[in-house]
Amino acid sequence: MINRLAASFTLAPALARAGQAALRAAAPGGRRRWERTNFAGRTVELYAGPATALAAAVAAGRVRPAAGWAVLAAGACGAYDDVAGAGDPRRGFRAHLAALRHGEVTSGSVKLFGISAAGLLAGAALKRRPLEKVLAGVVIAGAAHAVNLVDVRPGRAAGAVVALAAPGMLRGGPGAELAAAATGAAAAVLPDDLGERVMIGDTGAHALGAALGTAAVVCNGRAGLLAHAAAVVAAAVCGERLSEWARAL
Repeated sequence: MINRLAASFTLAPALARAGQAALRAAAPGGRRRWERTNFAGRTVELYAGPATALAAAVAAGRVRPAAGWAVLAAGACGAYDDVAGAGDPRRGFRAHLAALRHGEVTSGSVKLFGISAAGLLAGAALKRRPLEKVLAGVVIAGAAHAVNLVDVRPGRAAGAVVALAAPGMLRGGPGAELAAAATGAAAAVLPDDLGERVMIGDTGAHALGAALGTAAVVCNGRAGLLAHAAAVVAAAVCGERLSEWARAL
């Protein structure tokens, strides 16, 4: 068990670093496509987002394939929003759902429904009882969204995942391995994120959140799933306040 836990914890950082190096060397589409200006006006690289998402997906997938696909789907939906939604001032579910009611399909609404569907499919694969399947889907999709909500300053999202996932490594079993994968992937990007050298964007934040959610799902039974589902729903309802709290830390 210790060897499997160590493998999950070390695989994700190794893949994340290798992925960043490969993307930086190739810079598909030109280097300017992979640069953004952060809140402080500094130029940061975006290579960490896709690299971290892929690393977390592979590390989670070796433990539970459904978990890996959920992480990959969440990262892909985040990547779509990073590209298609660049410059869109609308934030939060309400704004994107309001646009949808008026016939406009925004990148945010695509991301919302895409991650929700991925979470529900993964929850159905990871749990046996119908209610637990639904709760698991809510936890996975909700965790992906909640982590993105706190991604308002350098290191907030990755730091939150490390803080929340690391205790799960003590639980034992596949849940501990998934927690190790989430912790390792987040820890790999955290120093450069805090140092304002990289930005993980929606791609990395959603993927790390989904990894955190799958770990919580596998670690918990019905009561735990209810508690986690209530927490992520509350985070979605209080999204603006959660973002302000993360910004103030």
